[in-house]
Amino acid sequence: MEERFCRTAMLIGETGLARLRAARVAVFGIGGVGSFAAEALARAGVGRLVLVDNDAVAASNLNRQLVALQSTLGRSKAAVMKERIEDIQPAAEVEAIEDFFLPERAGLFFHGSFDYIVDAIDTVAGKIGLVLEAQKRGIPIVSSMGAGNKLDPTKFEVADIYETSVCPLARVMRRELKARGVAALQVVYSKEKPRKPLFVPQEERPASEGESFAKQPPGSISFVPSAVGLILAGVVVREIAGVSVE
Repeated sequence: MEERFCRTAMLIGETGLARLRAARVAVFGIGGVGSFAAEALARAGVGRLVLVDNDAVAASNLNRQLVALQSTLGRSKAAVMKERIEDIQPAAEVEAIEDFFLPERAGLFFHGSFDYIVDAIDTVAGKIGLVLEAQKRGIPIVSSMGAGNKLDPTKFEVADIYETSVCPLARVMRRELKARGVAALQVVYSKEKPRKPLFVPQEERPASEGESFAKQPPGSISFVPSAVGLILAGVVVREIAGVSVE
């Protein structure tokens, strides 16, 4: 056994480790949540990873995203994450897809089979489309709900979407998935009430003072989306490895 995985094997056994090594997992969205999920999966020993994101690293990402460094500004998030994972686990097979998920182009993202999908997409339409595609193909999926405008990472938990409350994104997802006949979806969400941002960053302000903000980005901080990403990775690793917690 490789020394890098010996402590992991102490928890999940050599059989669990072998299952992870043989698994192929896709992470959609390599931002504050998805970057931590992807790296945790790689460090746990997942052998094949597909990383999907069309964004480039921006200065506003530096406060919370693993891919965001002064040296990576302007670069593709998916490409940077691929390099990080290959540096952590050189034997891993990592594919970076620099594109946004669109259901009508599902074939671009679903070539080959997946053992699990992590949904860390920001948009409702993207999340719904990904969930429907995964369920149509019989692929297990776990989805992140809202991590923005929150300060308490201890409030996050794993639940079925229809058992969630408080989270505005989860409320919208419940309604939309129910309308589409989706019976269940495993999610990570928080009952913490979203905070109202104390100000809008200068670069987000409209050109004319006094105008309403068409779209205000959520506030975010280093230790909340990261916690969500790690919880998502934990769900995937335990289920693929076939281990459970008491």
